[in-house]
Amino acid sequence: MNQVPMTVAGEQALRDELKKLKSVERPRITQAIAEARAHGDLKENAEYHAAREQQGFCEGRIQEIESKLAGVRVIDISAIPYTGKVIFGVTVTLINCETDEEVTYRIVGEDEASVKEGKISVTSPIARALIGKEEGDVAMVTAPGGIIEYEIDKVQHLAE
Repeated sequence: MNQVPMTVAGEQALRDELKKLKSVERPRITQAIAEARAHGDLKENAEYHAAREQQGFCEGRIQEIESKLAGVRVIDISAIPYTGKVIFGVTVTLINCETDEEVTYRIVGEDEASVKEGKISVTSPIARALIGKEEGDVAMVTAPGGIIEYEIDKVQHLAE
């Protein structure tokens, strides 16, 4: 089984979600099913069917999280000596060479990626183009619209 890289914070977020699903959501759904059963005929009981559907989603998510945690390789960026190079877990500020637009991304595991939060997956085209480069280097990123050149303005090696 391939191990999937994840930050310490990403692993903790998954563990917190799993704990909430098991200790809060699962009992709540079980209670809702019991209450719906008490109302009688299950064939035409919309509350019962809705609760069962919630139960399916909840149990599926629990299995998904447990599977992800089983194959995760937690990388603590604070334990890695800073070399100035772009590696997993660093925050990178890029300048688009054509538009001079500046963007900042943190390179994280696939499950943690969120462009809205400025986090990109280590397997994304941008991250793959950046890994191993240093401040001042130019990275060529193959995007659906063509090749984009980014200059690496800053590499920040932040602890979790």
